[in-house]
Amino acid sequence: MSTTILGYKISAPVMIAPTAMHQLAHPEGEVATARAAAACNTIMILSNMSTSTVEEVASSCNAVRFFQLYVLKRRDISAQIVHRVEKNGYKAIVLTVDTPRLGRREADIKNRMVAPQLRNFEGLLSTEVHTDKGSNLEALVKGMYDTSLSWEDIGWLKSITNLPILIKGVLTHENARKAVEVGVAGIVVSNHGARQLDYAPATISVLEEVVHAVGGRVPVLFDGGVRRGTDVFKALALGAQAVLVGRPVVYGLAVNGERGVRRVIEMLKDEFELTMALSGCPSVKDITRSHVTTEFDKPRSML
Repeated sequence: MSTTILGYKISAPVMIAPTAMHQLAHPEGEVATARAAAACNTIMILSNMSTSTVEEVASSCNAVRFFQLYVLKRRDISAQIVHRVEKNGYKAIVLTVDTPRLGRREADIKNRMVAPQLRNFEGLLSTEVHTDKGSNLEALVKGMYDTSLSWEDIGWLKSITNLPILIKGVLTHENARKAVEVGVAGIVVSNHGARQLDYAPATISVLEEVVHAVGGRVPVLFDGGVRRGTDVFKALALGAQAVLVGRPVVYGLAVNGERGVRRVIEMLKDEFELTMALSGCPSVKDITRSHVTTEFDKPRSML
């Protein structure tokens, strides 16, 4: 059931997706999530918008971690954060590219969402925003994120770090091919939890298109809607090397901190292992396209 991502062996093809502000769910925040990931021998991708610093998470346990990055208008601050990430032993940068602006999150607007202190920016950038027009988070992102982000910026990022760079937010074969051309080390098929653009395709519906475009040149990871071990199995059958899990991890964190996150990962692993066994797959390498059928497949002959 184990697999390898960018040369790092993990116990199962289930990784922890970057999700923001874990201290909204539990006082220990991302530190508890990191410890759970280490205990489950998997990779956590720490969010740029975390409520624990990259240093606190790095010192909390010995494990392989990646870091998710948004490019800021203040490129010097983005560069400083990347250098801190590299210094503290993170193994890759996951660049999110689907958020030049924040999608319309009506619940946040209605509830007048107030973002907690984002501690990675302490001493670098004020994250306190006061607005009477709805979501504090929306106003914060509008002031921070660089809306001019383009393919050329992959080169800029590569110039300031030796870490491998994965790109998160790819949904088409055109963008997948372009990502490979500019030298990314991996692709994350993601629609940002379906919270950015209404009517964006479900990631499972475009996964195979991206996999075919990449042609095995870099690993493809799958993000979005993973709730069962059978979802993990389907994603691998369609060509993903591993899946990222977001909301369920936050739910587990809210219920029982580190133990809750561990239980979520363990449940997914157990269900995935059972699905493999019932499908006749001794290892992840035995999971093939023939194990799933999509609406685009031709009917199989009964002869």
